[in-house]
Amino acid sequence: MRIRPLTAMSVSVLLLLSAGAVAQTEASPEHDATELSKATQNPVGDLLSVPFQFNFNTGGGLEDRTFLLLNFQPVIPIKLSSNWNLIARTIVPVIDAPGPESTRFRGLGDVQEQLFFAPAKSGGFIWGLGPVLSLPTATVDSVRTGSWAAGPSGVLLVMTGPWVLGGLASQLWTFEDEGGAPRINQLSFQYFINYNFSGGWALTAAPVLMADWEATRGERWTVPVGLGVSKTTVFRRQPLSLAVQYYHNVVRPDDAAANQLRFVFSLLFPTKE
Repeated sequence: MRIRPLTAMSVSVLLLLSAGAVAQTEASPEHDATELSKATQNPVGDLLSVPFQFNFNTGGGLEDRTFLLLNFQPVIPIKLSSNWNLIARTIVPVIDAPGPESTRFRGLGDVQEQLFFAPAKSGGFIWGLGPVLSLPTATVDSVRTGSWAAGPSGVLLVMTGPWVLGGLASQLWTFEDEGGAPRINQLSFQYFINYNFSGGWALTAAPVLMADWEATRGERWTVPVGLGVSKTTVFRRQPLSLAVQYYHNVVRPDDAAANQLRFVFSLLFPTKE
């Protein structure tokens, strides 16, 4: 299966427009779509969300094959006190990877748990700090590490007018494994640039930059650039968000994909004051 990014992007935008038009007729006046849209862009906000992120990777080292990565990543805010929140962000990767002679390998990747301690009231400048843990849950040989890994993570963002700008970084090191390669020594950095229009529409860029410090110097970095569009709305009283994004890896290891098409469907559960 080969993805043609421009064609797929065009179809996806049309689907977003159609879904937005249908959903808007069902919208409940108790929710403001634009404010909900900004809340979904805040990784340490008090919005409980259940995103399903479909990443279709192709080109480059994959040639005309496609590597599908589905991240199920619920975000659960926990009120610790009147001043502090704990944000639990779990990432469960489900993988459909190409194998030799048109075979496919399907299963789980390593599950990650990110915890952020964040002020309950931060104004326009928002931050959170905490640990990240990687569990050796992978069942697909090509991504199995056999490693328990941990490290620090942090997020900073600014919300000003229609803009939501910031970044989320984490560093993982292996502290226990099966005794063989690969060991985890990996930096992850996701910057996000969002411009929100009225009605819950937004332009968004949220690529994930990766550095594998165990790889040789020319093979360490994966640096994607790209853009997408999202729509946050309410359908039959259920707030939700739909997004489509396209990224091209301008820097990548030789065997990595060159292109990524990302679809995100998120169920939203705003807290009630």
